[in-house]
Formats: sequence, structure tokens, C-alpha cells
Amino acid sequence: MTRFRSVVALLLGSLALGMPAHAQDYPVRAVRLIVPFAAGGVTDTSARVIADRLGVRLGHQVVVENRPGASGNIGTEQVARSAPDGHTLLLGFDGTMVINPHVFQKLPFDTLKDFAPVTKLGDATLILVAHPSLPANTLRELIAYAKSKPGTLSYGTSGTGGTPHLAGEMLNQVAGIDLLHIPYKGGGQAIGDVVGGQIPLVFTAVATAQQYVKAGKLKALGVSSAKRSTSLPETPTFVENGLANFVVDSWVGVFAPAKTPAAIVNRLQLELAAVLREPAVRERYAVLGIEPVGNTPEEFAAQIRADLARWALVVRQANIRVD
Repeated sequence: MTRFRSVVALLLGSLALGMPAHAQDYPVRAVRLIVPFAAGGVTDTSARVIADRLGVRLGHQVVVENRPGASGNIGTEQVARSAPDGHTLLLGFDGTMVINPHVFQKLPFDTLKDFAPVTKLGDATLILVAHPSLPANTLRELIAYAKSKPGTLSYGTSGTGGTPHLAGEMLNQVAGIDLLHIPYKGGGQAIGDVVGGQIPLVFTAVATAQQYVKAGKLKALGVSSAKRSTSLPETPTFVENGLANFVVDSWVGVFAPAKTPAAIVNRLQLELAAVLREPAVRERYAVLGIEPVGNTPEEFAAQIRADLARWALVVRQANIRVD
């Protein structure tokens, strides 16, 4: 009997060595946080703001690695194929996670099947801005003006299939107007052209546009968030302008590979939520135009499912394709 117990104990010990780390002994080495975009952008910076502080709380370094390409799909696939032990994480962006599944004919990952949502780090407020020469000072006035000149007004964004693009298409569908989309290779180029008067409108992040609005070089017509931006508190929301339930934010969040133990996912969520409560982190996020969140995995997963359903309808009606 004693020998039998010894054999069982040996087998259990061997199995434990091959199992993912549990919450109490996780992590056992450095954690990689994969950003599927190039260094320097808002998505990348949002990861670097939290990486060091998360590393302190976990007791091991959190290393940010950039794996750009294919609108975020390359780095995202890398995490989907990683071991589900909590040592490789994804800095997920809404464009990649809930829009790409609809605008790409084929993806190397499945948002719902290949990932375990950990927490939403924050929401980046979107804003619709206009060149001062446009004869519309509010979103209501823009809608009326666009209806009087169908198909003649254009709006720029950072690219086809991004959240600003889909927000613009959603505005067309909800308001019954026909704004023409002009995709750029980045938000900076789009802003430059609207400031220069080459195009009348741009849908972009508040962080990108606020300096031009404050300097009087652009007019802020409305923000598409649920509440007004703290950076531009005088700018009303789309809802205040009469578009009921028109709430669109761009978000960033952390994901683990599917089948990562729930104890590890929950540990990560608790530590990330604590990091997001730190005043220094909140100040850095405010500069980036991001409102910190830190919700539960279940709450984050529910939003992901809702966003996938919403954007499926917008993409189908607008017939948007990237490849």
C-alpha cells in the first residue's frame, strides 16, 4: 500500500510539472505582452504605460514586444497559438478583435474561440471634426447640410476597416446621409489634410484632434462616446445631438490564449485593475485620450460579443472589405 501511494504521488508530481502554473505560483518567468502594431502609436503606448507597473505586482518583468503586420492579425495569431499558461498575453485592439473578423475574408484566429478576455484597459473617445470653412457648427447642422448635398461631403480616417471608418458608416446609416470615406495610412495624415482644407471632415481619436480644436484650426462637431470628453468638455456627444444610442468608442484590452486557467486570468485582471487605479497611470492614459476601465473578464467578454454583432451589421450594409 505504501509503495502504491508512493507511485501515485510520483505520477501526480510528474503531471504537475507539465501543467500550467496556478495563480499562487504564477508567473514563473517574464511575461510577454504582444502588441500587434508598430512601436510609437497609441495602442503600443497604452501597453507600455502598464507593463512596468504590472511587472512589479506580478514579481516578474512584463516585456512589451511589437509584432506588427496585416492590420494586427500577425501578432494576434501569435498569441492565439501560444501556450495557455499566462506568460504570453495580447494587447488587443477593437479594430483587430471585433472588426477584422468582418472585413477580412479569412483570418488566422477566431476572437471568441482562441482567446480568454482578461480586462478592458480603457476606451479611447472618437470625435468628428471639421475644417472651419464647413458651414456646419454642430452634428445636427452637419446632418442637415449633408442631406442637402448628398454624396458630396467626404470624411477621412486612419484607414479602411478601422473603428473611425465604421463609426462614419454607422453615422451614414443612422442619420440617412451619404458621407464619402477617404482612407489614409494613419490618423496624422488625415488630420493634416483636414487642417489644410483638402477634405472637410475627419473621424479620429480625441487625442489626435484636441490640439487643433483648442487652437481654433478645426471645429469639433461631436464625440461618439457615452459622455463628454474630459479633454474637450464643451463638445456634445452624438446622443446629445439627437442620435439616440449612438455610442462608439475605440478600446484596448488584454487577452490570454484560450484555455488559460481561470485562476491565472482572474489574477491578471485583479492586478491590471489595481494598476489602472494608480494616479500616474491614469494621468498617462488621460494624455493618450483613454478612459481607464479594468472590468471583469465576463464583462469584457460580453462587450466583445455585442461589438462583433453590431459591426457585422454595419460592415454588411456598407459592403466593406479589406482583402
